[in-house]
Amino acid sequence: MPAKLFATIPNADGEIVLERVTPSAPWTVQGKPAADLVRISPAQYSVVIGSRSFHVVVLKEDRENNTARLRIGAHTFTVQLQDERGRLMRTLGMDKVGRAVSDLKAPMPGLVLNILVKPGDAVKKNDPLLILEAMKMENVIKATGDAVVKAIPAVKGKPVEKGQLLVSFA
Repeated sequence: MPAKLFATIPNADGEIVLERVTPSAPWTVQGKPAADLVRISPAQYSVVIGSRSFHVVVLKEDRENNTARLRIGAHTFTVQLQDERGRLMRTLGMDKVGRAVSDLKAPMPGLVLNILVKPGDAVKKNDPLLILEAMKMENVIKATGDAVVKAIPAVKGKPVEKGQLLVSFA
């Protein structure tokens, strides 16, 4: 099954689905022939699609927010990229948990494999809190902001349901 990336450009119609059949294969637009892509420098590419040629410059890459700012010819675009896992997390509502520091609830049903903090610990944004196994994948659940751990109702080795309280903050 090919890996997929979902690219969204603000003010554009729909999203672009990119796929590749192996980890080393080039990304292609789903259902379209592969483009000829040549890396000119670390941030510059020459792209040929059919009979059209484009000069693409990566102006900024923000891995934390999964965005890239690109200049294609004379136009500049900000592209939001999301992999299949990120898309699943958004569908399950986990992306909304990261907006404010509040009690952390299970984004999906799963098994608590490990708890990495204890009550009284001060955590910073993106610090790992616990590891939740769901759909045969280990998911590192991270702090959504700076806070102090108040209590941990989750128990290592026990299953949790979606929406069940995992960690509460003071």
